[in-house]
Amino acid sequence: MERARPFLVSVADGGKDMANKDLNAAKRAKKDEFYTQLSDIENELRHYKEHFRGKTVLCNCDDPRVSMFFHYFAYQFEALGLKRLITTCYKNQERDLFSRNDSERAIWLEYTGDKNGNRVPDPEEIGIHYFEGDGDFRSPECIDLLKQADIVCTNPPFSLFREYVAQLVKYGKKFLIVGNMNETHYKEIFSLIMGNKLWLGYGNGDMAFRVPEYYEERDTRFWIDENGQKWRSLGNACWFTNLDIQKRHEEQILYRHYTPEEYPTYENLDAIDVCKVADIPCDWDGLMGVPDTFLDKYNPEQFEIVGLGCGDLAKQIGVGKNHRGRTDVAFKVGRDYKCPYSRIIIRRRKK
Repeated sequence: MERARPFLVSVADGGKDMANKDLNAAKRAKKDEFYTQLSDIENELRHYKEHFRGKTVLCNCDDPRVSMFFHYFAYQFEALGLKRLITTCYKNQERDLFSRNDSERAIWLEYTGDKNGNRVPDPEEIGIHYFEGDGDFRSPECIDLLKQADIVCTNPPFSLFREYVAQLVKYGKKFLIVGNMNETHYKEIFSLIMGNKLWLGYGNGDMAFRVPEYYEERDTRFWIDENGQKWRSLGNACWFTNLDIQKRHEEQILYRHYTPEEYPTYENLDAIDVCKVADIPCDWDGLMGVPDTFLDKYNPEQFEIVGLGCGDLAKQIGVGKNHRGRTDVAFKVGRDYKCPYSRIIIRRRKK
């Protein structure tokens, strides 16, 4: 487990329906406490170094004294050529990484680079500022810091992901944030993908996150290491960004050829089904339904995203009801019908 070096700053602590509301809020808070490893941050950020020179970076969903995002940017400040680093925390005055977020006030830290020549972010070089409020990223105080930032980089609360992204878009910010592939099914996020205003980064797939001691979920992706630290992995974790990266311009080599036997046509949309991204045919110019993993290789110069093959967004591209009366693309296999779990409808761009 990666731990921050000791430049932590000591800061002093500054009815039935309601009970259900508090319980639900607590459950959401627990689900939101996924803490990114330093190694995952380093592996992703190495692809974006040219974007950060002369920029102000904001990490606005972190406890700045133990955040791996703050750690990375503080120790790479000179190497990246940063102008300023701002990190905020939400209702957290405790040095424990997994605090209960029950403080009435929060802080934000500011770092503008090494002053004593040792190229290490020492405590006396880090400015400590108190919020009047709780440090919620939606608060006026945090929005004011957001306006000062050039790039936002953090792991936002999963339960507030759409609201968080909407705020970034509203204020025209560049960003690199952690999420999961399920977020792409929401129309707000998918519309941004279709409009080439948001795309996937590099490190997409299985990522392990530290979770608090009181995390109680038991499943195949939860474990406790030899030091007693609890972990939870996500097989569909991904990085979302609007920073231009090389992979968006890499053309996928297509070598398969269309045959009606290998590429069945949907019963409720004039499009063929492609079960693997690697099997996209090189000689089909019509619509195709591909798995969500297509987004990891999406080049907007090679393909056009038309829409989704299920739910409300499917209706917008003319998907009718299938044999089960649902607005999900489906095709016939022998005497049976098959409804793929999820399909993105695309077409190749003509050169």
